[in-house]
Amino acid sequence: MPVIPYLPQDIQEPRELVAAIRTRRGGRLLNLDRMLLHSPASAAGWNSFLGTVRHALTVPDQLRELAICTIALINQAEYEFIQHAPEFIQAGGREAQLQALQKITSIAFQPEEFSPQERAVIDLSVAMTRDIQVEPEIMSTAKAALANDQQLLELIGIIATYNMVSRYLVALGIEPE
Repeated sequence: MPVIPYLPQDIQEPRELVAAIRTRRGGRLLNLDRMLLHSPASAAGWNSFLGTVRHALTVPDQLRELAICTIALINQAEYEFIQHAPEFIQAGGREAQLQALQKITSIAFQPEEFSPQERAVIDLSVAMTRDIQVEPEIMSTAKAALANDQQLLELIGIIATYNMVSRYLVALGIEPE
């Protein structure tokens, strides 16, 4: 149950912002958008920043979505996982990997479903989400698994950003559509 009621699906103001969000979302607003629009400035900043994180960085899409799904599962952000699991598959991930990832918080997790590069992304995502402080060996493995320092910096930013997203979703009780 959301903490703040969603704005109606037919909200029109602020006109330019609502139109831009609808265009990006195929004509509709997600529950997240209907919550964010309680603060147009927050909605505008969110959409600009998250648009950059999702579409302007050099980290491969599959690795970005793997990190996001890992974070969502650890933080019990069902909304985030539901939104990003299809993106992971679309980016080249496999259904078996999603099923394995859903056990990330248990001893039943099977890392062999993932390549060494993917495991490095998962390990960094887990460390930054659970502990904040990252052990040097996890960081050096992640650095070695990526193409360059730019991708490492961007991956760290993706993980930090989507931890913010999951905390927002969970705190506000945003429900899947």
